[in-house]
Amino acid sequence: MKLNRIFKIIFLSEFINGIIIAFKEMFRVKKTINYPFEKGAISPRFRGEHALRRYPNGEERCIACKLCEAICPAQAITIESEERSDGSRKTTKYDIDMIKCIYCGLCEESCPVDAIVQGPNFEFATETREELYYNKEKLMENGDRWESVLAENIKLDKPYR
Repeated sequence: MKLNRIFKIIFLSEFINGIIIAFKEMFRVKKTINYPFEKGAISPRFRGEHALRRYPNGEERCIACKLCEAICPAQAITIESEERSDGSRKTTKYDIDMIKCIYCGLCEESCPVDAIVQGPNFEFATETREELYYNKEKLMENGDRWESVLAENIKLDKPYR
């Protein structure tokens, strides 16, 4: 009988504690955001949609060293290149299968000229799988669209590289 009464008192005290916490939380500032209309802050080191960057003069940065293709654990990157008249290499084909990509960032880390980067865009859902096969044109378009943000993120990340 006494044991039953003790359990009731413990349960009642925990119940009252829960109600007090609920009332305190009701009057605090909300932590949620209205997502599609409000966006939270994204870290400069966030790994989102891939992009190929250009130099300020408009020339593409990729020198076709194929380090990103070699280091990709998912084997999602395919590169073909040809030699230019001045002896340097240029990519003719740069494809990323975003379905295979595991967003590890190794391609970005291995690139000696910061040509391939992972940008701040995480909203790239598609209706078909074919839209997730990125070719060189799509990657360059992403780079042109996000260049100001990408350059700033790379600048902020320099002390950690």
